[in-house]
Amino acid sequence: MVASLVNNKHLLWRAGFGPGIEQIDELKNKNIKTILQEMFREESFSPITYQTPDLEPLEYNDPKENAEQKRKLLKLHQQQNNELNFKFLEKLATSNEQLREKMAFFWHGHFATRINNPKFNKQLLNTLREKSLGNFRDLLFEVSRSPSMLQFLNNQQNKKDHPNENFAREVMELFTMGRGNYTEKDIREAARAFTGWGYDKEGNFVERKKLHDTGTKTFLGKTGNFTGDDVLNIILEQKTTAEFITKKIYTFFVNEKPDLSIIENLSQNFYQSGYDIKKLMNEIFSSSWFYDKKNIGNRIKSPTELFAGMMRILPMEIQNPENIMVYQKLLGQMLLYPPNVSGWPNGKSWIDSSTLMLRLQIPQIWSGLRPMEYAAKEDDDMDMGMKSREALNKSFKNPNIMIDWNKVDHAFNNKKAEDYLIVNTDSLDMKIVKQFSDQSIKTNVINLMSTPEYQLM
Repeated sequence: MVASLVNNKHLLWRAGFGPGIEQIDELKNKNIKTILQEMFREESFSPITYQTPDLEPLEYNDPKENAEQKRKLLKLHQQQNNELNFKFLEKLATSNEQLREKMAFFWHGHFATRINNPKFNKQLLNTLREKSLGNFRDLLFEVSRSPSMLQFLNNQQNKKDHPNENFAREVMELFTMGRGNYTEKDIREAARAFTGWGYDKEGNFVERKKLHDTGTKTFLGKTGNFTGDDVLNIILEQKTTAEFITKKIYTFFVNEKPDLSIIENLSQNFYQSGYDIKKLMNEIFSSSWFYDKKNIGNRIKSPTELFAGMMRILPMEIQNPENIMVYQKLLGQMLLYPPNVSGWPNGKSWIDSSTLMLRLQIPQIWSGLRPMEYAAKEDDDMDMGMKSREALNKSFKNPNIMIDWNKVDHAFNNKKAEDYLIVNTDSLDMKIVKQFSDQSIKTNVINLMSTPEYQLM
């Protein structure tokens, strides 16, 4: 296979969600620099929103009517969050700005929040998308002031004389510096600095002056009458912050086994650039080591990457998008609902005997060639939001997907589909693939997507 084709596929999967069907024709001969220019080209930003109208606020004094209104509100919030979820997945799959959306997907797992308020979820999601390739300082400040994050990490309850340390701890441990670079005293002092940070009913950030501890604080070796802004600025002054973020980006975009010398060099440049995310990503994707064989086809696709990649290569119309959530639940990655503040784990954690079986069957199920026969494990520790395995099966409906196979036939005509669908074909046994295929491009594409090799990128 042409080396440039392997590199092109590698770049499109790592900096986005794989090649789109309209890119197949030119993929073999395209120059990496041209693809990079296209990846970094920005369009005007379009926010994700939901169409479902909000309910009027509670106006009743009757407890029964109040309870009914609350039930309606919970159901409405679920509908609006589902709408945001699918629209985000749709953006990941269809946007021309693949790198912007891939970075937003990365930050969505990095700045993980899990709340029920769709208005706050929408606000944070669009912040992550709009600023995904901007400046990490700006992103950190905006996320730290978002009602979604302040609610999730209890900073609304952080008041002088009764500081709540949740937000201060996670800002350092998970979002900026990583463990071992601060003390318990630093957490306590930072929590004091963040007292009074909160939000109003509309989701606007507010500094509640009366609840702020105005006393002197000592944080990371500096002493002063620090505010929350001061704490974030001091954190950004630490080179360990640039190292922590760079290492996390490297393990997500390049290789789960970190190359410390490369990371050190990248993080120094990242720090000196004043935390310019776009510059860091350009340096990664432009480096010759990014295209080393050890970095190609070595990552297990997350469920979201798997879905978005299929949606990019198979032009599809999804009649019941809400049923895509079932697949997200079963495979362990429901957008807007990370398992905890650490976000989703990666790598081999995506695969066990049951999830692998479903992953391999999805191309056939979505193509209407086999029914959905998968049931959640009885002891599944992920909240299915359903009472039993029977309830999950009963509630399941097929997404009813219409795929334009004529367009697929046209795209792959006179081409080896495996060269475009599989990132690294070295271990692929085409005899087995062809054994279960008729002569059509349709079954060949479905069978290739049903191989273990398609799970890798």
